[in-house]
Amino acid sequence: MTTLISTSSISYDLTSCRLFDGLSFTIKKGDRIGLIGSNGCGKSTLLRLLNKDLPDYVSSVSFASYAEVALIEQHLPKRLLTMSMLDSVVDNLPAEIQLTEQWRAQIILSNLGFDESYWEQPIGTLSGGQYARVLVARALIVEPDVLLLDEPSNHLDLPTLLWLEQFLMDWKGTFVMVSHDQRLLDHVTNCTWVLRDKKLQTFSQTCTQARKALEEKDRADAERQEAEQKEINRIEKSAQRLAIWGRDFDNEGLARKAKSMEKRAAGLRTTMTRLDTIEPWTLSLSGESMKANRLLELASVPISATQDQAPLFEVLFQQVKSGDRVAILGKNGAGKSSLLKVLWASYQASQLEDNGYFHPQAEVGYYDQSLNQLCDEHSLIDSLYPFYPVSQEARKMALISAGFSYERHDQKIAELSGGERSRLLFVGLSLAKYHFLLLDEPTNHLDIEGKEELADCLTRFEGGLLLVSHDRELIESSCNRFWYINDGQLVEMTYLDAVYEAMSVGNQVDSLEAGGETPSTVLSRSMVSENQHSELVQNDDELLLERLLELEELLTQDQSRKAKHQKPDLQQKWQKEIVSINAKLELS
Repeated sequence: MTTLISTSSISYDLTSCRLFDGLSFTIKKGDRIGLIGSNGCGKSTLLRLLNKDLPDYVSSVSFASYAEVALIEQHLPKRLLTMSMLDSVVDNLPAEIQLTEQWRAQIILSNLGFDESYWEQPIGTLSGGQYARVLVARALIVEPDVLLLDEPSNHLDLPTLLWLEQFLMDWKGTFVMVSHDQRLLDHVTNCTWVLRDKKLQTFSQTCTQARKALEEKDRADAERQEAEQKEINRIEKSAQRLAIWGRDFDNEGLARKAKSMEKRAAGLRTTMTRLDTIEPWTLSLSGESMKANRLLELASVPISATQDQAPLFEVLFQQVKSGDRVAILGKNGAGKSSLLKVLWASYQASQLEDNGYFHPQAEVGYYDQSLNQLCDEHSLIDSLYPFYPVSQEARKMALISAGFSYERHDQKIAELSGGERSRLLFVGLSLAKYHFLLLDEPTNHLDIEGKEELADCLTRFEGGLLLVSHDRELIESSCNRFWYINDGQLVEMTYLDAVYEAMSVGNQVDSLEAGGETPSTVLSRSMVSENQHSELVQNDDELLLERLLELEELLTQDQSRKAKHQKPDLQQKWQKEIVSINAKLELS
């Protein structure tokens, strides 16, 4: 198979430490590589090196003479935000050919779902999904042999994530992708690289298979090291005994044999199986179940991004009790994070005014995806006190259990990476016992091990939970209810697969309305057939039927209450929506 990139013993140093040491590997045509590792281990740096952005590395990297490499960035350079969509794509070409090659950018944008009406739209006005596709277009215009993707799924909504997954499955070239999304990696890669303890370990397996193989290797290495240590201890003990006998009985032969055994033990120690240094990660969220029929009740609550803006959607009626772990799903901009912010602001106000949406005795915790709950000027140890006033010793133990060694406890928050900030915020939340948690995109900065710890904690959490996330593994393993925000409405859906299907259908419809092709056919350019159109209509009907059943159940439940506890305004809204759905389905 043709080799596109080859490296030999490459190393890279930061000012404080060596990031990786003596990496040797090849990238061949057809390789679909997932690059994984803990936060801060050097994955993004390695991609920048392969993109020829880091000249100051040690040893050599060789590229095939024809091999074109393109990086799909996490973020566009700020200078491009005021450019049009078309100009930002051709900007990735040499300046002398940008004007003559605009036709290629137009074709690529069309194939990604953008017709001519979008081409002059400023980048700064794009939605999250549109933004992601422009990043892909910038890479495709250089006709790359190797695509480099640096955590492309970060901050994507679920419809765009599904689009990206299908695009990579259809992509016929070679790519290296850094990601903490194990589901995405399993679906689109055929080999896995693990960057750990400054070394690179390669597996011709998917991410899940590679991690299992690595666990088995670690277990075997630990058992081998234990056996080697026992042998070294035995030889050293025998050498010590012989040395004593040689001295006591003035026997030079025993003394020489003792020295020989000591040298043998020293030699075995130098060749002893080495175990990788793995930073520990332990998370504990102590929730309490409250004996109440509801922890949270929402009725006719309009949700806006700011007080001055029109509502993004309205929550007609929802209740959450202890043990309910609710995933809030929808496109970027639908209002998921805004809902959590409104609820958190209401909770904070209720501490002063004794009103709000939560049970008056409920203790509520909040994870802000912007990590603004941590002050840059605070030390690690001091940053935990505002969450819950425990002793300094308890805070020290909490930091150590999360992998922050004792010597780092006075380090400033400003010096932490995004992943370390996220972990520290979880340490703060672990100090108190909450009845209810609001978690807004908690996995954006977590590595795979951190996500698994979080999923395990949420499964065992006894209180109530509202979770905004696009991480399918986390949602599927930890949530038991699903709220879907779409077209200005929040509806509860019984099955998560129905949400995925609705999002996928909505994503295809958006692409068709933009005048382009569906994401799954960017490369083949096949148009949506009449059969596909019928399936879309059928899926819409199924969603309407599901909503109709939900409304009828809500109406029946409310009408069964005592008159003074009923909500006539809500009943009227539900009845109007039932009439509307019946008309659409031609049931009336």
